[in-house]
Amino acid sequence: MPISKCLQKSEPLWKGWDRKAQKNGLRHQVYAVSGDCYVGEWKDNMKHGKGTQIWKKKGAIYEGDWKFGKRDGYGTLSFPDQEMGKPRKVYSGWWKDDKKSGYGIQFFGPKEYYEGEWCGNQRSGWGRMYYSNGDIYEGQWLNNKPHGEGMLRQKNGNRYEGCWRRGMKNGSGRFFHLDHGQLFEGFWVDDVAKCGTMIDFGRDEAPEPTQFPIPKVGSTQQSPVATPERQNTAPPQPHPAWPGPAQPSPAQPGNRQVLFSVRASPWRLAAAHKADSTSKVGSTPKAGSPGLPCSSIQPLTASLQIKILDPDGVLEEALAMFKKTEED
Repeated sequence: MPISKCLQKSEPLWKGWDRKAQKNGLRHQVYAVSGDCYVGEWKDNMKHGKGTQIWKKKGAIYEGDWKFGKRDGYGTLSFPDQEMGKPRKVYSGWWKDDKKSGYGIQFFGPKEYYEGEWCGNQRSGWGRMYYSNGDIYEGQWLNNKPHGEGMLRQKNGNRYEGCWRRGMKNGSGRFFHLDHGQLFEGFWVDDVAKCGTMIDFGRDEAPEPTQFPIPKVGSTQQSPVATPERQNTAPPQPHPAWPGPAQPSPAQPGNRQVLFSVRASPWRLAAAHKADSTSKVGSTPKAGSPGLPCSSIQPLTASLQIKILDPDGVLEEALAMFKKTEED
């Protein structure tokens, strides 16, 4: 009985060629159609492991870790520098999914750089920024801006410690004016201090102290403040029987007394005190009666002598000038 065999189908030649062309392991220079060049490790035709990528258009160079065709791990990014004649390091740190993530150092200029945490190609987390003008910020970041608790130290030594929002001072904080020896503690809104207190802080060591120190609350250095006089709580003394002479106040040491007379019409004086019902015009009042002797033909005047305390002699001078004016 004849035996038949099925012929095996032969594999297309391109599959074998493609299998041989798959890049796995360490390879030398591999050029893309755009002119970019990669030297390093591969896996399943993707950059995976250690390698160096050179972009032809920008001239950027990346040296570091790769994972399935993306920068992932620790690596360094450099750009060509015409002045130096060699690549200039721009970023050195950790990457994830082809973006800066984790701790890293970014160089913005010769004297300006950032070291700290990154997330999605943005400064986020804790970090320290060195500015070209000499200022230094250290604290929390969010979306490439200071956000949270942080400290800004200026070139002249002054510093701010407090809250930040969207890259500006917002919230409670303290500003140390070390050049003048003062400390301001208060509340900020969008880099503007709205309220707070200013005190002296290290004024003796300050290079440019203020002309006068700030007086402390309750100290004896502050200017005199007007205070209400203490009211006399002693019971009032009974007024002497009128029209006798007024009782003078007890003289105090160093006080000067001025004696002057007050003349008034008897009709007004009698109106202030009830006249005795039995007294008549021109008659003499009874003993103890408040009435005044007076006449219907020629009105008399009553004289009242009063002693007033005059410590500085101001009233005495005024009376002398008044008498001189009357004589003239």
